[in-house]
Amino acid sequence: MEPLAPHEKIFVDSEILDDENHGELACHECHGGNPDDPNWKTAHKGVVKDPTYPDATTACGDCHDEINEHYQKSLHVSLRPYRLIIEKRANPEAIISKKVAGAMNNHCFQCHSSCGQCHISRPDSVEGGFLDGHLFQRKPPMEEVCTACHGSRVHKEYFGEQEGTLPSIHRKKYMKCDKCHTGEEMHGDGKEYANRYEVENGPKCIACHEKIYDKEAKNVITHRIHKDKASCHVCHSQPYNNCSTCHVGKDKQGLAFYKTESSWFDFKIGLNPIQSEKRPEKFVTVRHNPVDPKLFDFYEKKALRSFNALPTWKLSTPHNIQLKTPQNASCNACHGNESLFLLDKDVVDKEKEANKGVIVPANLIPRKQKWQPK
Repeated sequence: MEPLAPHEKIFVDSEILDDENHGELACHECHGGNPDDPNWKTAHKGVVKDPTYPDATTACGDCHDEINEHYQKSLHVSLRPYRLIIEKRANPEAIISKKVAGAMNNHCFQCHSSCGQCHISRPDSVEGGFLDGHLFQRKPPMEEVCTACHGSRVHKEYFGEQEGTLPSIHRKKYMKCDKCHTGEEMHGDGKEYANRYEVENGPKCIACHEKIYDKEAKNVITHRIHKDKASCHVCHSQPYNNCSTCHVGKDKQGLAFYKTESSWFDFKIGLNPIQSEKRPEKFVTVRHNPVDPKLFDFYEKKALRSFNALPTWKLSTPHNIQLKTPQNASCNACHGNESLFLLDKDVVDKEKEANKGVIVPANLIPRKQKWQPK
């Protein structure tokens, strides 16, 4: 996204003085510094750019205690899934674990969010800057906050900006992120989750489409047959982007960087790698993530000794939903159509062991049907 002009980033709108909730707060009460010092250089000593990260207790806790209680366990703040994933793959030796932790701090934990980077400014990952002159936004603007971070996948999928795809049907209905991803989900519920798919108050298709299994509903037979067998995305997603072989490091100036080897556009159905009571489906859409055995070689060549502990093809829920897709045009558009499924030949040799629980064996591909539900 286009960066803000310098003045847009830093100029505070005087209207904040009329804000009934925040207008009486002096700058130093949140940001620190000394307002009584006439020297602007020394007056700014100790000023904190974002007083809401990593601990929002002082800045927000007095008034928003119900949110602040769970703040640090929100996945947007803790980034716990990243840490758990790398820990499972990593070499457990203490000296190597320390190097991996340093690498993750340089590369993996820079995309955290905070109260301020949702409700006052753009995220740091897109160079920050006030959303509206430091005026507080109860609902963060979707394209300046949500898809500013989740741009390469979510934004392009949702808005249909990838060649050959259409905007999500939810976009056509002008739905914004908070229609599915509520504040309660974003702020956390006090529980620690291993991944976003475990979050109890996360989005559920059935929350809006609650009558799809009713006998008078359209396509009720199809929905009943596939219930708990195939995820909604298996039938209603379009193709999506996949990435491969990420390497991280630092340049000669010490600036952290990453690069991926390749990316491609595809649609693949695999076996559910995190099948559970919450997500019982056997078949789900899977996306290749760019983790690689040599991901941290710049820091330590033995970093990911247990690389095969987790699959590289992961459960995915693309944001490009359509009512009608090529794979749901008829039963046999999917059944017996091997090209839709993640087969052994689709996985590179060095990753086959990691993905053995996701690859679909030939005998599990649904057979062609001789009848069509009405």
